[in-house]
Parts: sequence; C-alpha cells; structure tokens
Amino acid sequence: MASVQHPFPPLLSQDSADIERWLLALNDVYASDEVALIRKACEFAAPLYHDEVDVTGASLLQHALGSASILIGLHMDHETIAATALHAVPNHLQDWREVLTTRFGANVTRLVAGISDMERLRHFSELREAAIADKQEAAQQVEGLRKMLLAMVEDIRVVLIKLAERTQTLRNLSSASPDTQQHIAQETRSIFGPLANRLGVWQLKWELEDLSLRYLEPLLYKKVAKLLDERRVDREKYIADIVAQLQSALAAQGIKGEVNGRPKHIHSIINKMKRKQMEFSELYDIRAVRVQVKDVENCYAALSVVHELWPAIHSEFDDYIANPKPNGYQSLHTAVLGPRDLAVEVQIRTPQMHHDSELGVAAHWRYKENKQSESGFDEKIAWLRQILAWKAELADSGEMKEQFKNELLQDRVYVFTPQGKVIDLPKGATPVDFAYVVHTDLGHRTRGAKLDGSIAPLNTKLQTGQRVEILTAKQGGPSRDWLSPKLGFLQSARSRAKVRHWFSEQNVDDSIAQGRALLDRELVRVGVTDINQEKLAQKLKFNKLDDLLASLGRGEITPRRVSLAIGQEAPVNAPRASTQTIATSDGNVVIEGVGNLVSRTAKCCSPTKGDEIIGYVTRDRGITIHRRDCPFMQRVPEEREDRLLEARWVAKTN
Repeated sequence: MASVQHPFPPLLSQDSADIERWLLALNDVYASDEVALIRKACEFAAPLYHDEVDVTGASLLQHALGSASILIGLHMDHETIAATALHAVPNHLQDWREVLTTRFGANVTRLVAGISDMERLRHFSELREAAIADKQEAAQQVEGLRKMLLAMVEDIRVVLIKLAERTQTLRNLSSASPDTQQHIAQETRSIFGPLANRLGVWQLKWELEDLSLRYLEPLLYKKVAKLLDERRVDREKYIADIVAQLQSALAAQGIKGEVNGRPKHIHSIINKMKRKQMEFSELYDIRAVRVQVKDVENCYAALSVVHELWPAIHSEFDDYIANPKPNGYQSLHTAVLGPRDLAVEVQIRTPQMHHDSELGVAAHWRYKENKQSESGFDEKIAWLRQILAWKAELADSGEMKEQFKNELLQDRVYVFTPQGKVIDLPKGATPVDFAYVVHTDLGHRTRGAKLDGSIAPLNTKLQTGQRVEILTAKQGGPSRDWLSPKLGFLQSARSRAKVRHWFSEQNVDDSIAQGRALLDRELVRVGVTDINQEKLAQKLKFNKLDDLLASLGRGEITPRRVSLAIGQEAPVNAPRASTQTIATSDGNVVIEGVGNLVSRTAKCCSPTKGDEIIGYVTRDRGITIHRRDCPFMQRVPEEREDRLLEARWVAKTN
C-alpha cells in the first residue's frame, strides 16, 4: 500500500516544543498573517482539548494537527487549516459560533459549522444503519446519507477536512479496539472512500480504501501484500526496462515526456480480481507505468509510440481524455504485451491532468491574498453538488447516465425519519409529502408534524438534515385543503394523486355534497348568483351537474377551473365582482374582480373581438388579455391558477 507522501511534517506529540516546531514549519508554506491565524487557532484549541483523546487513543490536538498536515499537503488555504484545528470546539463551548466569529471571522466559523453538521448527520445515521439487516436497503440508506452530506455542504472544503480527518484516524487505527476498527473501516468504505473518489482526490482515495481494507478483509489484504512483496524485485527491474525503452522511443519521435513506474494499490488489485474473477497473476496492471507529456496532442502521439513498441490488448483501452470520468478524471489507459509477453498497463496524461487527478477539487483552491477562486471552479463545485451516482459502474449504464445528467442534487432535500432512515424528497416538499412517501396510510392520517422535536405547520418546507416526525389520527382521511396550491400543503404531484384517489374512493353522495359546498363557495367568490349550472357542467365536459359536483368533491377538478367557465355562462345582468374596462382597437374588454391594474392584449395570441378571452396577472402586477385557447393559457400550472381572471368583450362606447 502506497501511503500519500506529504511534504509537511505531522505533529509527533502534544509536547509544546513539537507544537512550536510544527507552527514554525508553516512559514515555509503560508504568509505571516496566515500563519498568525493558524497559530491563534491552535493556541485557542489546545486548552479546550486538554488531555482528550480520539477513538484511536491519540490526543485530540495531535489528531487535529495531523489532519491539518494532510490538508497542507493538498495545498489548502490557511482558513481551512485553522478550521481543522478548531473542528472539535463545538463540543467544548456553548456559544462557540459567536466566540469563533469574533476571534477568527465568519469564513472559519462557517467551515467549523459545516464540520459539525456532517458529524451530527453521521452519528444520527449509525443507529439506523446498524439496525438494517437487508443489504439492499442498507446500501440505499448509505447512498442517501452520501447525498445528504453533499447537499448540506455549502463549502466543499468541509468535505476535504472530513476526508483528511478520516485518513488521520485510519493511520492510527491499529491501537483502537477491534469493534472500533470494524466500524471505522466499514464507514470509510461506505462513505468516505466514495466521497474522495467523487471529488477526485486520488491521494486520499487510495489511502482510505487500502487502510479500510486492511481491517475489513485482513487475510486477503495480507495475501495480496505478500504476493506483491515476493515479486517486487523482479517487477521493479522489469518496469525499469520498460521505462528506459519507452523513454528512448518517445525521444526518437521528438516527444518530450516523463516516464515512471506507477505504484499499485492493494484495494484496486483486489477489486479487479473480484470484478473480473481473475487470479493475481492474470491482472494486467500489476506492472504499470505512467507517461506525462506536455499537451493532449502529445498524449495521443505517445499512445501511438506505445502501440508501435508492443502489441496492444484492445479490450483494455480507455480514452478518459475524450470521455472524462464523472469526477473529472482524464487520462489515456492502455494495456500491452511487453517483453516476455507480460502484460503492462500504461497511463498517459498531461502534468495538469496528473495534478488534478491527485488533488481533485483541492487542486483548484487558491490561498494567495485577495485572489478569488476561478469562476470555472465555482461552476465545477456546483456540478459536484449535483452528484447522484456514486459507484463507477453506473457510468456504464446509459439509463443512469441520463439520470446523472438530468437529476440535480440541489433539487432534492434529504430528511430523517425518527428511526434514522433517510428520505429523498423534491425541493419544497412538506411534512405531508414526507408522510405520503413513507406510507400512503400515514399520509392520509396526518394531522400534525414535529421538525427536530418542535411542532411545525404542515405546509412548512422541509430542509435537508431535519428529523421529521408525523402526528396522526387513529383513523380518518386527508383534507381537501391539501389540494389547494395556494395553501402549500403538497409539493409532489404523486402526493396530490394519492389524495385525489382517496376522495375518489369515498361515497358518491358525500362527494356530491362536498362538491356542492365548493361550487357554492366559488360562485359567491366570483360574485355570480344566477347561473344555469347544468349548462356549466356541460361546458366542462360533464354529462350532468351531479358528475361535476362529484368530481369537485373528489378533488379531480379545482374550483378555479370551474370559475373559468362561469364567466361565459353568467347572464348579462348577473351581479359580479369589481371590474375594470380597458379599450382596444376592436372594442372594450371587461376584466372581473380587479381594480385599476395596467392591462394589455397578449402578443402571443393577439385576441380580437369575438374570441373567448381570459385575463392573466403578470409578475409586474399588470394584466394580459389572452384567447382562452392560447397555448400559454392551456399550460398554466395549477399553482398559478389564482392569477387567472374572467374577461369578456363589451360594445365600444364613445
């Protein structure tokens, strides 16, 4: 297993002299004012942490600064390092937000808050994950937690801090209890390894995966490690010969490049053995080299040189330059039959591709004074937070590729049940939506909700990370108010369909009675007291009035839809709500139920006298007159129906 080699020395002990040596070494990396902030953070944290230790028995301060050393090796900014030193402060101070903001600024405080939020979610999920016997359900819960973690993170540096912390924990895990070793290793394989992979931080990914495997599958790990070690001398000599031949061939073609042997990681070897059902001796990439050339054009030129030197194994070619991996990884991969017909894997990339693949998103952070992050990176971070697919195999599925492209993480919220199960909901979802996702019957019997232990209205929009508890009646059904877009009880079309279905299953007489009450209320609202209701039903495509009333009662048609037809059926002398009259070239238009708003005819359908028309309240609070059959009017969503107003032509007066 090849551990990440960091240029920055870790803290060896909690001794004050060692801490001072660690702080002095910062001067080689950061500006003096940046070092001052990190020193201040260490001096603030040290007395709070005192003699406290982490799960491995290491002192809390040593753990924090060891994690910070890893992040310095990833070239992270000084605020990230300060926040890492302060990461456990929320466990030691009641008013930590105010104190940290005053002493270290809002940016550092936000990072510490993000670390605290991730830790809270992780611990809350442990009970649920441990209780799940079904492997498929457990996998779904782990995936849901991953999504929730990224959805909550406003600054991707928080995730990098957690990855560094976990790497530091694994390095010292041998001194922990067997149960702790298993728990930490399993959580690393389920959560933190995939996070490092998706963020493209290969330096940490390999170490996280290899170290977790050491505890999860110790016998297999030792077997592969032994096989690698037994053949190490022969393999290194063979690779040295390959490097020399390839370097010479590239130079002969005028291609300037750097060729090196590539370290192999035990986790990737075992993964490939399992995935391809191959023995250790059959793997192509036990012997591997990496070629770095100046640009993409030279990458393909170098590939041609490789294939001229040795026969290619065509099934092992991948072009990740033309088709990058979802995490942005780029490189050419090929396998050839080298000298003695032994398989060799060759990776070809540019120095920038190599830099990005090793550091991932960390490569894009800049900590120079007053230098802002690149705009392209801001877009990349936005893209990273849309990630839904977590396993590399999903990239091979066309259907999953489409899902990856079309579903955006920021359009979802992830909340917990009281038992710790993660529920995935559309953004804007309410406790009622949540209840219907958990179980249809729970949705029907919903009467109240608690969010993180506090009573909340049923139309509250849920936020990622909340714990949702539904208060129910022993029996009963949903409220018709839930179907009103204006009241905001339901966001999901699926939830609304379940409510409508419930009403459709109820007694027809009850539905007619409910519909009668709704129709009467709507007639009063629009100011119409004399109307032929049978003709109204026929206009709405119902055979008779009772069918219209039953449909209203079941929630299949909204009162607002009925009111759209009322204006055409009402007698001329029927009392109406307040109106506005506007002049057009063809005649006057009377708009029902509105005061003196600016009005105009729509250019999209250009209504003329004789057309059936309707008014629409625009965002700037004006009114646009459309034809009733205007395509725009046909597509008005249910939640905007309250913007529709009755309108009719009247004779033009002088």
